[in-house]
Amino acid sequence: MDSCAGRLLVSTPQISDGVFERSVVLVLAHDDESGAQGVVLNKPVQAPIDTVLPGWQENASRPQMVFQGGPVQTDSAVGLVGVPGDDDPAPGIKRLFGAIGLVDLDAPQELIWPEISELRIFAGYAGWEASQLEGEIAQGGWFVVDSEIGDVFDSDPDTLWRRVLRRQRGVMAWLSTYPQDPSHN
Repeated sequence: MDSCAGRLLVSTPQISDGVFERSVVLVLAHDDESGAQGVVLNKPVQAPIDTVLPGWQENASRPQMVFQGGPVQTDSAVGLVGVPGDDDPAPGIKRLFGAIGLVDLDAPQELIWPEISELRIFAGYAGWEASQLEGEIAQGGWFVVDSEIGDVFDSDPDTLWRRVLRRQRGVMAWLSTYPQDPSHN
């Protein structure tokens, strides 16, 4: 399977509980040996960023909340940033793909702020061992679709799952109307 890095995993209705129900995951890294890592883009928690990382909330994308990045290492934080232009980013920022970068949350903020256009903070991340994600995709648990820069820093995460599906073709677009509880159909 080709690398899914930079793409979205959109959960199918087969995943019906937990953090991955109706989730949209941005894959940050994916290879045959290490597996895959990503962050869930549409699960904000009711914790303002300043309660976890003082000083970072001021320039964070709305909603300025910490997001549940996934079930792995939930006591750690991952910061994604929008990196404008094609130049090498400043120290403390690592460009991952396109205009998306990873920020060192211990770096001096005054060096980071002028270099970024967006910021989102995640508690934890999603992780899959080698071949695990491929198996879940083959079993129909995930759709793999192209990402758009707006997906990562979306200001309305509660509707992101539906909107990402709606812009696809065929059955995926149809599933965007799938009810939260199918028994209420």
